[in-house]
Amino acid sequence: MARPEFDLAVIGGGSGGLVVAAGGAALGAKVALVEKDKLGGDCLWTGCVPSKTLIESARVAFQMRNANRWALTAHDPKPDLAAVMKRVARVIEGIEPNDSPERFRSLGVDVIIGHGQFVGRDAFEVNGRRLIARSFVIATGSRPATLPLPGLDGVPYLTNETVFTLRERVPHLIVLGAGPIGSELAQAFRRLGSEVSVVDIAPVILPREDADLAGVVFRQMQAEGVRYHLGASAAQVERTVSGLRLLIRDNQGTPRPIDATHLLIAVGRKVNVEGLGLDAAGVEVDQGRIVLREGLQTTNRNVYVVGDVAGGYQFTHLAEHHAGIVLRQTIFRMTWAKPAAVIPWCTFTDPELARVGLSETEARKSGVAHRVYRFPFADIDRARAGGETEGMAKIVTSPRGKLLGAAVVGSHAGEIIAEYALALSQGLSASDLSDTIHVYPTLAQINRRVADQRRNEGLTPAAKKWIRRIFRLRGS
Repeated sequence: MARPEFDLAVIGGGSGGLVVAAGGAALGAKVALVEKDKLGGDCLWTGCVPSKTLIESARVAFQMRNANRWALTAHDPKPDLAAVMKRVARVIEGIEPNDSPERFRSLGVDVIIGHGQFVGRDAFEVNGRRLIARSFVIATGSRPATLPLPGLDGVPYLTNETVFTLRERVPHLIVLGAGPIGSELAQAFRRLGSEVSVVDIAPVILPREDADLAGVVFRQMQAEGVRYHLGASAAQVERTVSGLRLLIRDNQGTPRPIDATHLLIAVGRKVNVEGLGLDAAGVEVDQGRIVLREGLQTTNRNVYVVGDVAGGYQFTHLAEHHAGIVLRQTIFRMTWAKPAAVIPWCTFTDPELARVGLSETEARKSGVAHRVYRFPFADIDRARAGGETEGMAKIVTSPRGKLLGAAVVGSHAGEIIAEYALALSQGLSASDLSDTIHVYPTLAQINRRVADQRRNEGLTPAAKKWIRRIFRLRGS
């Protein structure tokens, strides 16, 4: 083995790879960072940042159109998609310097732009340069999955990697996929003036979530005019004079055409493992996924993975968490450091849907003894003041009250779920949430109020009788 030139060589400049590179350099490691395109990855350029920027413009348009909800004069904002997308680009440009090669070089990272591959267990070659490192970190992320749809090769279609380059009007958008990405973009385009049709073979939207929670989002999007074709499969697509025609079949096999101008495919993600020379590195791949020995370590003990390419949940915040774990393992040799089991997430529809831990459906299917408690936003004063009363909080506990999972569908659910993530990571119970003072009036009060349902349940008829007796003795 040649003498290592680097302590860490990071392959991929997305969220996880950037955290590993910056963290390693800050800890005094000599770090190389290889990226084939632009630093920042999917999150900056085609994922989190542009989608949430688009969603925010769409939310404001919806509020303007429905301003009478707040006793104001409603009017049509007449959205200009080109202007909205230019704002998306400006937001990306404002954040991009934080992820630029210049910044990382200023941190001491050797940034190399180019596509490379492993040429040995401890060597990665890029632009004719061979990088020898003590440890490698694969952070190559994922890309939009497609589907074997007849005619797709002859029709221009959008994915999350291309949709934000749009500048023309989108009169009618078909969205294939009713998961998080498809749902977020379907609602955003509907609010920005497009007709939107969503097609999914599943009978419900957001199938990973409990039906009662996903149903709140579904009803809101239906009320806004999103048209759904659920339990239907895409059979064929073809170009037409005015755009395209998608032929779908329902679960009885009955065909039905949908004419539209644009097609967005949002049917999942595929991890990027091709062309990396993983065989040469002794990194095993099984059915398109990297085989992990323990935690985030591959079958080559000096090669680790972070982010989407690790498989499992594909979230930016999880990639950053992975990066911290890998830094502990590679720099400090803390082999016992493992990824956390508590992983929160949020779908940024309106209302938002966030979850952490065990869902009611999962608890029921796994046979775990549990109790479920709900509380509606309609009974939270801040939600009433804000005119956003749709949704609920739901917690799943053990029979003795230990928190097993939580979900929130409603305004700012992505912010509210953080308290549950902390509670779960610390092994807290519903009574701990009940005992915590929450600022009034805030939406976060729903966390205490739903936990109070568990406490109230513990008040047996006998206990209530004694409480009434005590109050009578006090003259109350």
